[in-house]
Amino acid sequence: MAAGTRRPPAKKKQLTAKTAKAKPKKVSPDGRARRPAAHKWVYLFAEGNATMRDLLGGKGAGVAEMTRAGLPVPPGFTITTEACNAFYANARKFPRGMDEQMDAALRHVEKQTGKRFGDPKNPLLVSVRSGAKFSMPGMMDTVLNLGLNASTLEGLAALTKDRRFALDAQRRFIQLFSKIVLGVDGQRFEDALDEIKRKTGAATDADLTPAALQKLIDRYREIVRRDAKTDFPEDPRQQLRAAIGAVFQSWNNKRAIDYRNFNRIPHDLGTAVNVQSMVFGNMGSDSGTGVAFTRDPSTGEKRLYGEYLTNAQGEDVVAGIRTPKPIAAMAKDLPKAYKQFEQIARKLERHYRDVQDMEFTIERGRLYMLQTRSGKRTAEAAVKIAVDMVGERLISRREAVMRVEPTQADQLLHRRIDPSAKVEVLATGLAASPGAAYGKAVFDADRAEAMAKEGESVILVRIETNPDDVHGMIAAQGVLTSRGGRTSHAAVVARGMGKPCVAGAESVAVDLDRRQFTAGGTIVKEGDAFTIDGGTGRVIAGRVPMLEAEISRELQELLRWADSFRRLEVWANGDYPHDAERARGFGAQGIGLCRTEHMFMEQNRLPIVQRMILASDSEERRRELALLLPFQRDDFRGILAAMHGLPVIIRLIDPPLHEFLPSYEDLLVEVTRAQAQGKPEADYRDQARLLAAVRDLREQNPMLGLRGCRLGLLFPEIIEMQTRAIIEAAVQLKKERVSVHPEIMVPLVSTVEELRRTREVIDATAQAVFRETKATVRYLVGTMIELPRAALTARAIAESAEFFSFGTNDLTQTTFGMSRDDAEGKFLIKYVEEKILPYNPFETIDHDGVGRLMQIAVEEGRRTRGSLSVGICGEHGGDPESIALCEEMGLDYVSCSPYRVPAARLAAAHARLTQVERDR
Repeated sequence: MAAGTRRPPAKKKQLTAKTAKAKPKKVSPDGRARRPAAHKWVYLFAEGNATMRDLLGGKGAGVAEMTRAGLPVPPGFTITTEACNAFYANARKFPRGMDEQMDAALRHVEKQTGKRFGDPKNPLLVSVRSGAKFSMPGMMDTVLNLGLNASTLEGLAALTKDRRFALDAQRRFIQLFSKIVLGVDGQRFEDALDEIKRKTGAATDADLTPAALQKLIDRYREIVRRDAKTDFPEDPRQQLRAAIGAVFQSWNNKRAIDYRNFNRIPHDLGTAVNVQSMVFGNMGSDSGTGVAFTRDPSTGEKRLYGEYLTNAQGEDVVAGIRTPKPIAAMAKDLPKAYKQFEQIARKLERHYRDVQDMEFTIERGRLYMLQTRSGKRTAEAAVKIAVDMVGERLISRREAVMRVEPTQADQLLHRRIDPSAKVEVLATGLAASPGAAYGKAVFDADRAEAMAKEGESVILVRIETNPDDVHGMIAAQGVLTSRGGRTSHAAVVARGMGKPCVAGAESVAVDLDRRQFTAGGTIVKEGDAFTIDGGTGRVIAGRVPMLEAEISRELQELLRWADSFRRLEVWANGDYPHDAERARGFGAQGIGLCRTEHMFMEQNRLPIVQRMILASDSEERRRELALLLPFQRDDFRGILAAMHGLPVIIRLIDPPLHEFLPSYEDLLVEVTRAQAQGKPEADYRDQARLLAAVRDLREQNPMLGLRGCRLGLLFPEIIEMQTRAIIEAAVQLKKERVSVHPEIMVPLVSTVEELRRTREVIDATAQAVFRETKATVRYLVGTMIELPRAALTARAIAESAEFFSFGTNDLTQTTFGMSRDDAEGKFLIKYVEEKILPYNPFETIDHDGVGRLMQIAVEEGRRTRGSLSVGICGEHGGDPESIALCEEMGLDYVSCSPYRVPAARLAAAHARLTQVERDR
């Protein structure tokens, strides 16, 4: 399922007859003071199942389902998401009864494993992991080997007959616990590790002797004492409580909040905590750990995909500290475990009917499953997997459509490097997330974020990324790392974001101190531009030609299925014939907004437009407009021809006239300088005339001034020229047997009289063209609803309008009384962050205000004219949540930019299927 989705998973058939559904108890929302002591905060793995994601989180529900199915899962228990929310409600204290339930669950795990927590002879060690309802890879915290202290270390060494292994487990535990729970800078431990490796001549961590590891542990304890102002805790139960509290608190760390904001995951879900008995992948060459997917999460290919490391612990794989082996190599290294893993992987995918992301550990040849969850995947993989699973009869077409998020269809339109281009390849890493990206090299997340805010395109370069880099990854065009594999943090997070990523480029030497990297003898410093190709793993010098993406066969198939489910039509905004052709290629069913003023800004037309504005009377203005007429007619002819058989809505001139003239400030400086220098008046006469015109046209608030239909009513000859160009183009094409459907839209209407009078000019001009050409075409006249008064008086306005199109950008501005540019630049982001507004209303339609006005306009307009066609043409037309609102209100179409058409088609299908399900 896509990153950040908020739909609950479909209920699944259980793996065995034993796995009956367990229903979580309903509880009151309050915390410690009111909850009864008997409330269940802790579930043994065997007590849960896959339907309990809300309560147990994705990880907890997954291990519970595997446990109940009899798969090899280390015993453990889950502390619920409700406990996390109660923790925050109770001043960050555990809710009443939770400690006792944890103790009881721990005793049960002790019984299952035959070990005891804190026992110096036969110690039980546990991992403490986060697990929210929706997968948030690397965003929250994990502690491994918990329960180790001076006495249990000796017990572990005796049991395993491997003192080095026990010491290595303890140093890992101290490092993780101190960083996550005690807040000690993790780099302090890395520096100490590097120092002792240098002193002892150890090439890798595994080369450290027991004596060296003991010295390292002593050094770690000194770091804790100095930096945390406390001794490292020795009591295992104290360690456990502190680790659980730290995992709860990690729900609201910056990286987790940033990730939820990016993926639109609610902030009030809380995280579960999974406490699980440790199994060790670092007990020698017959041990290992890995992460694998049942299908390739980058391409969707049906094959086991993943990586593993021998003699390592799980965090080593995802942290990117060592470059792992591909999962296929495990068949040779550990054939028995690999065969069992293959069988389990197939069983899990068939059961969940979705790609599974699995974590496993092999301890001395024995396989243990630590986690299964729906695997995150690229947009390309999501589409291929959904379509393939329909072919395999695992899921229905409806399920396939609902499994692919509209944002993923959007991501599929990734740019790629032109295969014919000559490129200088600096290095090659792993193809971790597809697409090509170009930008300036940046070596830390904060700098990436700051440069992106200034409008720079950047690529984040790191040795390996970690969860603290998420805000920089969001800001960057792409990510490059020199370490890590395809399941490393960088790869997983970049794929979820739809960002290109090259990982594990080991020939790239990253120097964070000097802010540069070296590859193939080339030094790339911060600020130098380069290109990455996440589809091939190439790191390329400079900027290279790129091609726009094409819709794959699988996406075409999925979109055809989506079209069969949706009711809303999807149109596109486009101002030129090539826009229309592209939109049609993406499946647009019409042009919902053609902005005629954009045509006026072209170099060969702007001087004519400026002379028209400066005209001293109507006749002079008409002469200049006559020169513009052929240009406009050719423009409209091209768009109408490209959309033959489909409707094209052409909006009459909308912006104020001063936008077509030079800047008032620039002209004032130019004229004043000429006067100050004593130049002859003839030298700056034209500039002075322009300055006077611009001064006359200046307005205090041009957005609400002389523009739209007001401009047309003041200068009706402009409306006449544009109408004539539209109708003449349509008549010409009709004579050429091209099916045309022009629709003329009048902007910024606030009263029915404005529309009625404008329509009189349009109809009179059209009739004149019909008489001259001895031919007719059918055309419609409608209006943009972009002012609150227009929405509220829609019943009257519909008398003169055959269609309404909501200009949601301006309707949002005029409803909120805020300028979009000023608001987004000054306070709107703060409003969203501090929850004054739930979201940016310029990205998603405001349901309560703007949405209510739209509902009134639809209902009132259709009372007057039952056949009234209604759509939207702002950028909201490509937003899935706004499309869902349009479905609810019964609009006929949405219109968005051409590249958002595939996503809008899918979103319209989602909206319809959700509405049908809701109405049942």
